Order: sequence, then C-alpha cells, then structure tokens
Amino acid sequence: MTMTRTTTNTTYGIVALHILIWGALMALPHLLTGNQPLPPGALPGSFWLISSLLHIGVFYLNAYLLFPRWLNKKYWWLYLLSIICVVAAVNYIKIGILAAFYPQVNIRGAAQMMIFFPVIVFLIASTIYRLVVDKIRYEKEQKERQAEQLAMELKFLRSQISPHFLFNVLTNLVSLARKKSDLMEPSLIMLSDLMRYMLYDSEVRKVPLEKEIAYLKSYIELQKLRFGDDTRIETVIDIAPDEEQLTIEPMLLIPFVENAFKHGIGWITDPWISIRLVVAENRLTFTVRNKFSVNGSDSKDANSGIGLANVGTRLKLLYPDQHILSVQTEADVFSTVLTLQLR
Repeated sequence: MTMTRTTTNTTYGIVALHILIWGALMALPHLLTGNQPLPPGALPGSFWLISSLLHIGVFYLNAYLLFPRWLNKKYWWLYLLSIICVVAAVNYIKIGILAAFYPQVNIRGAAQMMIFFPVIVFLIASTIYRLVVDKIRYEKEQKERQAEQLAMELKFLRSQISPHFLFNVLTNLVSLARKKSDLMEPSLIMLSDLMRYMLYDSEVRKVPLEKEIAYLKSYIELQKLRFGDDTRIETVIDIAPDEEQLTIEPMLLIPFVENAFKHGIGWITDPWISIRLVVAENRLTFTVRNKFSVNGSDSKDANSGIGLANVGTRLKLLYPDQHILSVQTEADVFSTVLTLQLR
C-alpha cells in the first residue's frame, strides 16, 4: 500500500512539473511583451500558442513513440524518415495557419526562423528527455533486481543457519537423553523457545536487540546443561535498558557462540569459553574467546566453519560500512570480535 501510494504521488508530481513547464512556455510571449502592441509583421501571441501546442505534441510523439520504437540498429532509417516527415508536417501546418488566419505576417527573416527552427529544438529536447527517463528507469530496475537478489541470498543464508544450529542442539539433547538426566525437560522447554524464535521471529528483517540477546542466553544455558561443570563458561552482557530497543539482524550473533562450543569443547584440557556483549552509544561490541586444540586433535566435521562464513557474508550484505569483524588465533586461544553500529 505504501509503495503504491508513493508511486502515485511521484506520477502526480511528474505530471504537475510537465504542466508547469508547458504553461510557462505558452505564457512566455505575454510575459515578454506585456500589453505593448506588436511590431508590424511580428508573430502574434495566438499563433505562438498554437505553435506551442504543436511542439508539445511533437515532443511526446518522439519521446514515447518514435524514439523508443524505431531508434535501433534495425529501424534507424525509419526513425530518420519519420523525423523528417514530422518536421515537414509541422512546418506545413504552421504555414497553412499563417496563410489562413494571419495573412499580414511576412514569413521572412526572423519570422521564418521562428517558424521552422523550434520544432528541431523540441525534437532534440524530447530525445534527451527520453534518454534520461530510460536511464532512470534502468537504474531503478537494477536496484530492484539487486534488492530482490539480496533478499533471496539472505533467505538462503538464514536457511543454512537453522538446520546447522538445530543439528548441534539435537546432538546436545541426545547426550542428555543417554544420561537420563533430569535436565532433559528444561532443555526441551528452552529448545521450544529457540525454535519459536528461529521459525517466526527470524523471518522479519530486524528484531529488537533484547530478543536476540534472550535467544543467545537460552542457547548458552542449553549448552551449560549439557556440559555442567566440565567447562568454564563466562558470560558478561552489559546493555542499558534504553539500548535494548535497538534493532539487529536476527540470528546474527549465535554463530560466534556456536563456533566456540563446537571447537572449544572436546579433547581439550581445562576448556573455557568467554562471551562478552557490550552496547554503548548504539555501538555493539561482541567478543567470543575460547581455548582450542593447537595440534588439531579436536574433531571437525564437514560443516566446520559454516556459521562464521555465513555470518561474514550476511554482515557484508546488511552492514557494509557499519561493522568490523576481527578473527584472531593466538597460542591456544581463538577469538572473534564484532563491532556493529546499530540503529
């Protein structure tokens, strides 16, 4: 509805601009001469009005029919022929009008130039107008295609996240089920909350930051239920209440944490994971650090790294000049730092 209304308003604006320009053109003789009598042999204002109407007709005839239909490699000769015919026809009509209604006008000198030359000017103006309109339309269509392609690409990237994330969570639940843990029930409740967010909330373009953080906390708690005290998990979230209503792309932060749990747990001595999220002055800083195996003894499946690669692509598409992503490996510590400007 909003797009249709905007398009309609734009169309009305263009029509109004055309009317204003043509009205000023037809009023020009009166503005120049005022109430002063015309010199002998001068073209009268009424003839100027009739000529302007003819020129306006030529303008739109060339802009919307002749130029777009025939000015191409195949019919260029037909376009030139039609232009010659239009110029001849308009000038013939003008001479006929002068002979019938203004016999006192002497068609020589300056008057002759004013009769024959303007139609050429209007043809050139209409050609330039058509070129500009076509360029604007082409650029608009290109932007629409890019927007459509971007939407499809983002939808594909999101579809990659959900199955990959769900696979990891289900693996966690299988582990709890084998232990017949009492934590199975709260884990399923948290999983249902995560699924609701993935299936419904993540379909919108942006979500409130508080929802993304709640989703992040649920995931971390689910992982804590699985690993218990075997892994040190430090979580720090520092955000002012007035910053929680800032919006963010859904499921943007979880891949960093998911990657830490995937590669920071396993055949590692004293594993630990540090997660820190700070929001200040509309700027989000998200730091995830984890210990990892230097010799690569921790197992990595074929999907290793899909989350980080995915989120990197999404950041480039959605926040091209509003983010800084740093990935570092130092000794046996892997860290990612995302700085993101929110709105």
